[in-house]
Order: sequence, then structure tokens, then C-alpha cells
Amino acid sequence: MPQMMPLNWLSLMMFFILIFYLFNNLNFFNFLMKSKSYTSKIKKLKYNWKW
Repeated sequence: MPQMMPLNWLSLMMFFILIFYLFNNLNFFNFLMKSKSYTSKIKKLKYNWKW
């Protein structure tokens, strides 16, 4: 049915945009948490080293 083709492409585009958005958010927050935990470990090590 050629009438349904725009809806099909639209749903496909929305699906890929959603996947792309979720993947980017996962990457962003994963590296954000890694950097925070890394800095907290450095602070703890500096504190332990001084004592």
C-alpha cells in the first residue's frame, strides 16, 4: 500500500532518533559518573596520604 509509506518512514525515523538519543544519553552519563568517581577517589587518596 503506497499510501502508508510516509507513515512507515516517519515511524522508522522516530525509532532511529530515539535509539540515537538513548545511546547518547547513556554514553554521556556513563562518562560523567566515571569522572566524578575518579575525582572522589583522588580526593580520598590525598586525604589518606596526608594522614
